[in-house]
Amino acid sequence: MLDKNTVVVAMSGGVDSTAVAMILKKQGYRVKGLHMRVAEDVGEEGHRDFLRVTDALGIEGHVVDLTKPFKTHVTDYFVKAYQEGLTPNPCVACNEHIKFGALLEEAFRLGAYYLATGHYVRLRRRGEEIEVTLPRFREKDQTYMFYNLDQERLRHLLMPLGEVDSKEVLRDMVKTLGLTLHKKKDSQEICFIEDKDYGRYLIDHGVKEGRGNFVSGEGEVLGPHRGIVHYTIGQRKGLGISFGRPLYVVEIRPESLEVVLGPDEVLYRTGLYLTRVNFIAGGEDFKRPRRVTGKIRYAHQGAPCVAVLEGDRLKVVFDTPQRAVTPGQSMVFYEEDRLLGGGIIEKNLGISKTGLI
Repeated sequence: MLDKNTVVVAMSGGVDSTAVAMILKKQGYRVKGLHMRVAEDVGEEGHRDFLRVTDALGIEGHVVDLTKPFKTHVTDYFVKAYQEGLTPNPCVACNEHIKFGALLEEAFRLGAYYLATGHYVRLRRRGEEIEVTLPRFREKDQTYMFYNLDQERLRHLLMPLGEVDSKEVLRDMVKTLGLTLHKKKDSQEICFIEDKDYGRYLIDHGVKEGRGNFVSGEGEVLGPHRGIVHYTIGQRKGLGISFGRPLYVVEIRPESLEVVLGPDEVLYRTGLYLTRVNFIAGGEDFKRPRRVTGKIRYAHQGAPCVAVLEGDRLKVVFDTPQRAVTPGQSMVFYEEDRLLGGGIIEKNLGISKTGLI
């Protein structure tokens, strides 16, 4: 029997997850800390800080080894997508399969009804349905990462940071523990590539560098490139060759090892198709064209669009063409402040402007 007064907090040893444990403990929950290991020799500092925090809070601390499922669902997925010329978001895969998959199962094993994390997301319970909505602190909004969850998992989650107004409030709270933890910087990079060198990581994990040529949209060879693993849609800097004018990566062709370059205007797309679509709620409504706001990447501001199901894919047409729509990335869609769902960008619709070089 799961105890509704017991919550397991996924703790990285950072400010956010520590604050979550403190908030929930103050609210009267029986709090247990859970730290996950996802790769060898990665996150040792976080593990040490986790132990210090659980000791300072006087709560149970547990460590779970998730290296095998993390490899299967996150790092192998990351590598495979790049081999196919796509640009994946491994954090989305981690949330679906690890944090709110394997980690949630571990919370159940520890007898807790709830799992809590340090995400800036607001969960709003409306009758039997749980809505995922934007947090108070909009600058830290992480709802993008939640599109592939379902109601069954959502009812077992607690997200206290959805109600906070600033990061400084949390730093001040954590400072009271008497640790130096409150000074830690936010983690921004992919956790399993600590040196930030994606190309090196991919090559070390068996991906061929894929040396070939830069080409124009019409097929003219513009010069050699250092390997398709080093490029992504919309990239301008770091091409390794000068053309005397601004050119951007427009397309990556893994079959021919070509990287297509063009001027900025050809990066804009009128729409896209999504595959592996998940609806948190209201999926039936998309059988007819539905007006929503779509985010084509984590840092995208969102754009008005119309979405409609065509079989098992979602067709999306933007009111205004969007720049650097990237196959392999996730797109999510909202109605006002409520996240409705999302999917993986499979392919783009038309180029909005002519001008291929």
